[in-house]
Amino acid sequence: MTKTRPMRSGFTLIELIAVIVVLAILAGVALPRYFDYSAQARASSCKGTLGGVRAGVANFYMNTGLSGPERYPTFAEVNTLGTVMQELVPTNPYNNSAVIRDADGTWVSGAPPVSGAQGWAYDETAGKFWANTNTVGENAF
Repeated sequence: MTKTRPMRSGFTLIELIAVIVVLAILAGVALPRYFDYSAQARASSCKGTLGGVRAGVANFYMNTGLSGPERYPTFAEVNTLGTVMQELVPTNPYNNSAVIRDADGTWVSGAPPVSGAQGWAYDETAGKFWANTNTVGENAF
């Protein structure tokens, strides 16, 4: 009577190395694309928020012109819900801060972007709203 050996199941070392090489190649191709997508999403989110708030400031300016002298909303009015914006201003995707800073010198001085500042900045004398970020082109539109 012959003895039969039990059948062994598993992967050989060569097969495992081949799978690891294939996964490394896929990761090398996919990671740069992922970072590019996240940068594009961050830029789109920032530009969308800038457009929404700037439209709210422009509407406020036009509405005051209908009822009296045209003026931009004050810093306090920009921070009051229902005056300029109906919802809270989203966080700045570059620094995760939703704080709106007064750019006329009360909190932060300097031209946009304000170095080292977080969140957003608003200049009530000119009605300008921008993101405090050092990313080139985010405040240009």
